[in-house]
Amino acid sequence: MTQEETATATATKPARLLDLGRREFGEVWALQRELLVARQKGEISDTLILVEHPHVITAGRSAHKENLLGAVWTEPGAARQSPSREGAGTLSGFSQTVDGVPFFEIERGGDVTYHGPGQLVGYPILLLDDEERDLHVYLRNLEEAIIRACARFDLPGERKSGWTGVWTTGGGRKLASIGVAVKRWVTMHGFALNVSTDLARFAAINPCGLDAAVMGSMSGELGRPIALDAVKEAVRDAFGEVFGRTFEPVALADAS
Repeated sequence: MTQEETATATATKPARLLDLGRREFGEVWALQRELLVARQKGEISDTLILVEHPHVITAGRSAHKENLLGAVWTEPGAARQSPSREGAGTLSGFSQTVDGVPFFEIERGGDVTYHGPGQLVGYPILLLDDEERDLHVYLRNLEEAIIRACARFDLPGERKSGWTGVWTTGGGRKLASIGVAVKRWVTMHGFALNVSTDLARFAAINPCGLDAAVMGSMSGELGRPIALDAVKEAVRDAFGEVFGRTFEPVALADAS
């Protein structure tokens, strides 16, 4: 990783932090779409959504049906509508269930993954400036921010050659998964960092095409409980450092 690929920004721009607590995936997915359009129009500033989802499985554009273990893949061409939210518009996905867990096919990159309690999910809605318009650099910067956040808990994280995400030292366990979409240089979707996640939940899938046994969590690696709110603070600060934004809280009612 060269200095040109990831760097700590020296100047900061005002941005918003939207902490949604725990919310259903479909609702937040639709909200992302609303905020993306608003950011494209210049109606809002950059926004980092932090959220914890109830149990849900999502599949990105590169998903392989064999990675949904025991599930029936909906045939291509089926009717696909957005989650119900006024103004969200038509999305590319549809919902069903996998072993009783809601399933969404969505427009981010990547394969199949799981979200659930104890996992911090971040959705940056950022308008990338001219010097930021390199998706390879954007992905590396997402990894860098998560690595820095983990370091604040004395948990070393690193990249693994050939894979997007954040891993424990030596690449033994995967702590964070990353999958994004970019439309007119505004980002959506983002990362999922396992804080105190029930890792057994990954057994319903091959997460990102990997064996579920490779998944790890911050609390599992450190051998102690980790407060989700503390990780949110660390992620906010690390994102500010890496992306050159100063994140100030915003209420959901004022977000759109």
